[in-house]
Amino acid sequence: MEIEKLIVVGAGQMGSGIAQVAAQAGVTVVLNDIKQEFVDRGLKNIQKILEKDVNKGKKTAEEKTAILARIGPSVSLDDAASCQFAIEAATENLPIKQEIFRTLDRVCPPHVVLATNTSSLPVTELASVTKRPDKFIGMHFMNPVPVMKLVEIIRGLETSDEVYKLVEELSVKFGKVPVEVNDAPGFVSNRVLLPMINEAIFCLYEGVGKPEAIDTVMKLGMNHPMGPLALADLIGLDTCLHIMNVLYEGFKDSKYRPCPLLKQYVSAGRLGVKSGRGFYNYKSGN
Repeated sequence: MEIEKLIVVGAGQMGSGIAQVAAQAGVTVVLNDIKQEFVDRGLKNIQKILEKDVNKGKKTAEEKTAILARIGPSVSLDDAASCQFAIEAATENLPIKQEIFRTLDRVCPPHVVLATNTSSLPVTELASVTKRPDKFIGMHFMNPVPVMKLVEIIRGLETSDEVYKLVEELSVKFGKVPVEVNDAPGFVSNRVLLPMINEAIFCLYEGVGKPEAIDTVMKLGMNHPMGPLALADLIGLDTCLHIMNVLYEGFKDSKYRPCPLLKQYVSAGRLGVKSGRGFYNYKSGN
């Protein structure tokens, strides 16, 4: 089945990125969120990225206009009724995602595949609130979506081979490299990445090194493009803490225990880039 129209639920950084790559691939997109201001912010972010591409000569002004024309705003999940595919990219909260999928399951025609962009939550558990677990799948994009090539495709317990193939082909159409993984806490990406970030935070917590020192060691010594603490700030420290908690609860293994300093920063509202301060200060003039 050729996907010509899809809905992206959640117009934040990940959702707007997914909407952009889908529109760039020629797919008509409904970009949905609970408030019009959130949708408008998502559309503005897409426009800003496309304008940079035009200025760098990566796209023409006509291409930018055509891409934006394929993305329509929505504040009602009823708009999913006209779509052939649904991707959820809402906040990383199990009850919120479950409620979204209950609604999508009711609104979408029976043949429509429901995909979640969750970075750590159990795909099978999300699928269980629908009447189509065979048509439910994880489609985990990396941040920033327009740049990063990887898509982790996570099968739930009941996900059919046909649905996996459809999502694999759709990922390629979006210009991504799909990799199949099984449904386990953190999948592959965050099961490997977040404990490394957490250990870097422990190094800071225990006074082994300052943020700049820790990040420089990993960049120059391990050839990482970005240090783990700067990356944590980019991801969002609240998101990092959430994923560590999912790993800790999922495996009951002390090696996944979130660093107390990470908990403290989140409690203080130091969430990283999005709040203006995390392990580094991002407020203008500082």
